[in-house]
Amino acid sequence: MSTVEACEAAQTCWFSCRAAALGGQTWTDGPLHWIREGAEQNLMFPTRIPADAVQSAVEEARETGVQIIGAWLGTEVDASALAAAGFERGWAPSWMAAPVADVGVSDDPRVELQEESNDYSDEYADYAEMLKLTRVRPQHTWYAAAYVEPGKAASRKLAGPRFAGRAWSHLTGETAGVFDMNVWPRFQRRGIGSGLLRAVVAAAAQAGARDAVLNATTEGRLLYETCGFRQIGAGITWWLHLEA
Repeated sequence: MSTVEACEAAQTCWFSCRAAALGGQTWTDGPLHWIREGAEQNLMFPTRIPADAVQSAVEEARETGVQIIGAWLGTEVDASALAAAGFERGWAPSWMAAPVADVGVSDDPRVELQEESNDYSDEYADYAEMLKLTRVRPQHTWYAAAYVEPGKAASRKLAGPRFAGRAWSHLTGETAGVFDMNVWPRFQRRGIGSGLLRAVVAAAAQAGARDAVLNATTEGRLLYETCGFRQIGAGITWWLHLEA
């Protein structure tokens, strides 16, 4: 079974690859590992947080147009330097893990793996650009989308399958991290979430993944538990919103 450290490594690798795909930056300042992607900057799992390094990072972020800074921590890490810099304590991710064999294989016809997508308009062009990660060979990133047929009461303008949700997996060593899994509210409670989850985990398993990991909100835990995941630890996030 995976450890919390494996969960943290998987998320750091995913953030780094995502930033590289979108022209972001990754750098280290002493014990602090930073990743910047667009208007967001993240501090990834430090074991200690020097106050001067935090202040320097915040000042640089302001100068470069960053609007939000997130810090991902273990619960045992002293966050007083973040609080002093104006960060506020945020949500607590539940780290969950499962052997890929326990998650199972998706046979949901509504779900398909994709390397290209027309589901994102110009407003979300950056998100669509991330799909280039799925085209790297050997493949280490997978994207799945779900579609449902409109109900009988739908208007003609809504004819054809409706985009209902998405999920990603990213392989780090033998660990498949599951990220950004989302089923739009109107399509929830139809089994779509489990189909998406199993599709991206099964794809990573074929590439050598032995375990799957993710960070869950309270709302998502029940779904993950029904697919074989169990909580192995918890973390905490801190956030600083900068003026535009």
